[in-house]
Amino acid sequence: MRRVHVSIEGRVQGVFFRAGCVERARELGLAGWVRNAIDGRVEAEFEGASEVVEQMVAWCREGPPHAHVDRVNVREDTLTGEEGFRVIR
Repeated sequence: MRRVHVSIEGRVQGVFFRAGCVERARELGLAGWVRNAIDGRVEAEFEGASEVVEQMVAWCREGPPHAHVDRVNVREDTLTGEEGFRVIR
């Protein structure tokens, strides 16, 4: 099991990044959250099996069709045992 905090930079707000992220994370059975940051980034935390977390991080590097991802920063975080995946504000 693994939990990561991800910060995504580029044209990632206003392009359904959060909605796409929620859909994909739920399909993969991950726990965590996603939100828009006030500086234009999208931030998320993903918790689950290591290989599945890697699949989600790979999705973040592409994003939904209208996104343009410039950079994805990933840092390891502490497991919380969180369940479900949601948008937070």
